[in-house]
Amino acid sequence: MSTFKYPIPSGQFIHGEFVKSKGTEKVTLRSAVDDSVVAEELFYANTEDVELAVESAAKAFPEWIALSPSTRGQLLWKYAALIEENAEKLGYLESVLVGKPAFFGGFHEPKSAGDLFRYFAGFCDKHVGEVQPDDQGFLRIVRNEPLGICAAINAFNSPIITFAMKAAPALAAGNVIISKASEFNPFSSLLLGQLAIEAGIPPGVLNILVGAGEAGAALASHLKIRKISFTGSVATGKKVQVAGTNSNLKRVTLELGGKSPVIVFPDADLGHAAQSGASFMALNGQGCILGTRIYVHEDIAEAYLGALKAMVEHSASTLGSDPHDMTTMSSPLYHPQQKKTVLGFLEQGKKEAETVTGGNSWGEKGLYVEPTIFFKPAKGAEIVAKEIFGPVVVVDTFKTEEEVLQKANDTEYGLGAAVFTKDIDRAIRIANKLEAGTVTVNNQLPFHPTVPFGGYKSSGVGRENGKAVLKEYSQTKSVIIQYSTTA
Repeated sequence: MSTFKYPIPSGQFIHGEFVKSKGTEKVTLRSAVDDSVVAEELFYANTEDVELAVESAAKAFPEWIALSPSTRGQLLWKYAALIEENAEKLGYLESVLVGKPAFFGGFHEPKSAGDLFRYFAGFCDKHVGEVQPDDQGFLRIVRNEPLGICAAINAFNSPIITFAMKAAPALAAGNVIISKASEFNPFSSLLLGQLAIEAGIPPGVLNILVGAGEAGAALASHLKIRKISFTGSVATGKKVQVAGTNSNLKRVTLELGGKSPVIVFPDADLGHAAQSGASFMALNGQGCILGTRIYVHEDIAEAYLGALKAMVEHSASTLGSDPHDMTTMSSPLYHPQQKKTVLGFLEQGKKEAETVTGGNSWGEKGLYVEPTIFFKPAKGAEIVAKEIFGPVVVVDTFKTEEEVLQKANDTEYGLGAAVFTKDIDRAIRIANKLEAGTVTVNNQLPFHPTVPFGGYKSSGVGRENGKAVLKEYSQTKSVIIQYSTTA
């Protein structure tokens, strides 16, 4: 095995400590960068581990809600600070398996996670309810109460952020939570569990499981879990929704796939738009919100394509480089099967469009694929319709607003979209007509603690982030008191 800068955590994190898994499914996890062994004899959680985590959470819940809201807020604030203080370690553990560049992971994600916990910490003593005015001898109290035990199933590509997007509002609303880390990238999540204890959050309030389908299915169907939030594929999301409904009608939030369109008008800042267009390289295209369909006005198509090609090829020049180096901009795919899938799309794309750059596997070691630009796809092309989840972007041209809106909205997905123009009237007009949960103008930076995040159509159900999400982790109780019969 390789030598690591920081210890690789293992086991399940239940009731404030690392414990050996009850599961017998043993796996060896290898680096996507060079195939080296990162963890051997790792045991995934099974239904018995899930049951232990639920018992721990049930025990911790009364203690958690007994704390004053302001005390809970102070603990979450301290947790946010510890996450940021351990940013380098978290970023390292996030990238050691999947090769996520430090620039995208350790540099950004712990900061964003800290922001999320700090933001929701401020609501702990504010999301409590209301007392309505006296009305003819009646006092009406509306209480926001926690659901109890919640669950989260997080993604491999941004495990620190997806964890925070679920855990922060859940804990702020007074719930306890069981978070299942991705079986493909679990190590930063385990450290997050340990940091919660260091922050003073009571054992059992936050449990972290490392498991695959068995653990996820057990969480989705458990009768004592009242809410589950899932980030992942559409196919698995549908299973989570069915299991959640059939078990106990638990609340379900789904953040699923995407095929986000990027629209570039002639008056756009060409260099900025091309640089933003090249952002699909982040995580090697393994991000549901990334803009992988670019529609550029025909008047500037040649210039834009040239600028985009140069930027993509510059990023590609760092393929195989140390992911912990802040200058590395390219990463491998996370799993051998995913590389096989992406290579299949590349071969299909060569039949359906013009290849501008890339289009092949890269290197002898690791799970690398060349960043690829396809241009002028055929009508009905698979590379336009399907989520590839790899370093592939498809560029097409348009003449009119009506044409580009039809192309942009012609998809089963609706997670994000971007518009590049200096005409604010046009930007608002187009944004209002795009079928997407988040529309960015002159940028592709959709995440902020205050802004709800989620999709239209098959991209998901419900929202994460923003103060409104606290309602999704709460249940409302109305208390009506008649204090006078003579009013």
